[in-house]
Amino acid sequence: MSILTVENMSHGFGDRDIFKDVSFRLLKGEHVGLVGANGEGKSTFMNIITDKIIPDSGDIQWSSKISVGYLDQHTHLKDGKSIRDTLKEAFSDLFDIERELNNIYNQMSFMDIKQMNKAIEKTTDLQEFLINNEFYSIDSKVESVALGLGLRDIGLDKDVSKLSGGQRTKVLLAKLLLEKPDILLLDEPTNYLDENHIEWLKKYLQTYENAFILISHDLDFLNSVVNIICHIENKSLTRYVGNYENFVKVYEANKLQLKAAYNRQVEEISKLEEYIAKNKCRASTSGMAKSRQKKLDKIDRIEIAKHKPKPKFKFIEYKESGKVIFETKDLIIGYDKPLSKPINIKMERGEKIAIIGSNGIGKTTLLKSLMGINKPISGKVKIGEYQEIGYFEQEIKIENNNTALEEIWNEFYKCSRYEIRSMLARCGLTNEHIDSKVSILSGGEQSKIRLCKLINKPSNILILDEPTNHLDIDAKNELKKALKEYKGSLILVCHEREFYKDIVSDVLNCENLKI
Repeated sequence: MSILTVENMSHGFGDRDIFKDVSFRLLKGEHVGLVGANGEGKSTFMNIITDKIIPDSGDIQWSSKISVGYLDQHTHLKDGKSIRDTLKEAFSDLFDIERELNNIYNQMSFMDIKQMNKAIEKTTDLQEFLINNEFYSIDSKVESVALGLGLRDIGLDKDVSKLSGGQRTKVLLAKLLLEKPDILLLDEPTNYLDENHIEWLKKYLQTYENAFILISHDLDFLNSVVNIICHIENKSLTRYVGNYENFVKVYEANKLQLKAAYNRQVEEISKLEEYIAKNKCRASTSGMAKSRQKKLDKIDRIEIAKHKPKPKFKFIEYKESGKVIFETKDLIIGYDKPLSKPINIKMERGEKIAIIGSNGIGKTTLLKSLMGINKPISGKVKIGEYQEIGYFEQEIKIENNNTALEEIWNEFYKCSRYEIRSMLARCGLTNEHIDSKVSILSGGEQSKIRLCKLINKPSNILILDEPTNHLDIDAKNELKKALKEYKGSLILVCHEREFYKDIVSDVLNCENLKI
């Protein structure tokens, strides 16, 4: 049974087509991975099926009485509510029934016998409904999901208004999982999870009895939880049965077959066109030429996907820094209250360090304290000499109405238009991306613009805060290669062990620094 049907859907931004006559169906219980390169339209597809964007044409139909849960990081959380109370909102319909039940009990003393009998029958039905829907296990369910996603470490009594962006996303994800909708829509749910929590979510989704559509560039995670792949490429969507590994094999085989068929068709069309051009003006052969023309007109022409440029990242290296990069003495980081024990660590030139730990533990705060952006609670940071730092921030929330071209040109104003376009093209961005506003580009494309700034400024120290979030597999692999080749010093915050394990020489686990 199809719970979602998309028919002949087309959509674009300005003169840039994203989808053209796309059709899709989701069956009950299917675990779908939505894949494709940065900018192909994965998040746009999610926004279309949730009515956040109206497509230019086509039909979107949900089955009746279907509950949909969408991990939308822009959802508002009510200030003044604790994490625990926010998670309990997932069961609001059951709490409404409990209130109704209690109201009936409170009114029973004023009822006559006939009303009392009806009330007893009603309360029996309501009580049975609550028991069947595990109402009396809500506290343990909340505790279990909170533990799995690391919310108990933050504190379930903490006000949601005090949470970081990543912690907030965890709360939204936990609430969504507790709601158990008929279909889950998850857009990069692992971006703000550490390794342990990703593993927990993986096991949860593997046994999830309802349907979900998942966007993720964490291929190990994706491969472990899906049984259908829907691949977005060249404005179309193609369905493959099986996990991601199976999709890659079938896709590559199909691509070779399509290329061979395309080459045969090009050769046939060329021969027909050549014959028509030579013979259409001769009286003796014009009839045969017309016949060939009819055949040519009937050919259903094969289209192959345009070549997508792959990014090429290479960091420009500045002259050597001093021997000491930083040294801390009894450093305590935080804002209104401490986030860490006294920290005494030292980093020297050429070292590459990964900083890991659960979200909200203080990794970004530590980076900003080391850079002098944040004032520590107490203690000192000694900074070395001759430092030229390249910094990649995890989150940039300001809406940007510059085009990609303008964004880079503002930074490198001495360069020509051609040089700016070349810089962006080397980061895997096409002419369409380069001339589009930054605000309408995908998260991965926006990351490539920020990386474009970084690789074109000489540096001897790179400080990168979750640079892999939103990047597709080609961009991730290229960034990994560039960081391995980089001769300067590196501080890398990252939750993907597969990414950082071959790059860094040391790992600093912030779990050991927390109070």
